[in-house]
Amino acid sequence: MQFLDPRRPGYAWLVVALLVPVALLNYLDRQMLASMKFSIMQDIPGIGSEANWGKILAFFKWTYAFLSPVGGYLADRFSRRHVISGSLLVWSAVTWATAHAETFPQLLVTRAVMGVSEAFYIPAALALISDYHLGPTRSRAVGAHQMGIYAGVILGGFSGYAADHPELGWRWMFELCGIAGLLYALPLFVLVRNAPASAAAAEAAQRTSPWGSLRELFGNVSFILLVLYFTLPAMAGWIVRDWMPAILKAEFGIGQGKAGVSATLFWMLAAIAAALGGGWLADRWSRRTPRGRIYTSAIGVFLMAASMMGVGYSPQTGMLAIAVAFLVVFGVGWGFFDTNNMPILCQIARPQVRATGYGLMNLVSISCGGIADWGFGHLRDLRIPLLAIFGIFAGVAALSVVLVLLIRPRYTDSTPAPVRH
Repeated sequence: MQFLDPRRPGYAWLVVALLVPVALLNYLDRQMLASMKFSIMQDIPGIGSEANWGKILAFFKWTYAFLSPVGGYLADRFSRRHVISGSLLVWSAVTWATAHAETFPQLLVTRAVMGVSEAFYIPAALALISDYHLGPTRSRAVGAHQMGIYAGVILGGFSGYAADHPELGWRWMFELCGIAGLLYALPLFVLVRNAPASAAAAEAAQRTSPWGSLRELFGNVSFILLVLYFTLPAMAGWIVRDWMPAILKAEFGIGQGKAGVSATLFWMLAAIAAALGGGWLADRWSRRTPRGRIYTSAIGVFLMAASMMGVGYSPQTGMLAIAVAFLVVFGVGWGFFDTNNMPILCQIARPQVRATGYGLMNLVSISCGGIADWGFGHLRDLRIPLLAIFGIFAGVAALSVVLVLLIRPRYTDSTPAPVRH
């Protein structure tokens, strides 16, 4: 099976292709919960309030956040392949169990455990892709992987129709996804290989302690700036993903199915196109300046901040098409931003701490995302105007543009990061 030889040039892209379905399943699960909110709340009356719904979203994020550095460190020190395959097995089992939750506490538990499984996937997957794809193709490869995430969000948006169907319902969707993940876990483990590493690199990774990784990363000012930059725009992204189906349904008086599709399909399609275009632009721009990926990402966040204000204002027009149009602009910005986070990390951190670094970025970003979800629900309960709420998140995202421009790349595409002994 020569096509499985990690040293073959085409295998680097095969790795990306194999990981795309896993990314799809991870984000399909998240978006299904948002798109089927009204059916789930009706079926489990113990949820009761918007704040409690926000707590369900937050429990997942907080578990995901706090275990992301653990998953990243294990992927750096041991095997990215094993971490990825194991996370998919756990994800599949928990997704199936979610379909059988009968009470509010049970649903909270399943979402918290789901955060455990997903915390181990993204840092390991993006680090593995970066191991195989050096500078000339790194942003494009990460962008191709992120397309699986966006496709999962799109498919999850259609789940509202299944929830409304009298013979299917929201539980059927979770059972189906859990079974699909279990069926894919074995071929994934067989086909994916860790990237070939030099003996010195492998030895350095084995010797790196958790505290040593933390000291190295947080002793790097550019890493701290990247953590903040990764966090602030992502808070707006979580609000759009988790709350937009419910917002469109409530503000425009449309069905749950149409709201889920309108809240996901168009801006995710824009994000897919932007991930490809942004990856190409960043790879090309980085040939002229090491800050090319930073500039591409900053353009994306500027678009996100501007579009948030438009989305917040759109209910006052009474036109769903205006909300969708601003969401499309948000998707373009998100694609530019999302494609370049790991490539920027690769410019400031050694390969032996990259998964740990991304896990730490997730820790801060998703913890704040959980607070944002809970806070958004609380502000909605207080009947704060939607434009005011979105204005807050837009302002926070705009601030982050200044932060990313302060990052100083250490390693260029032509200068690989050194191995420390």
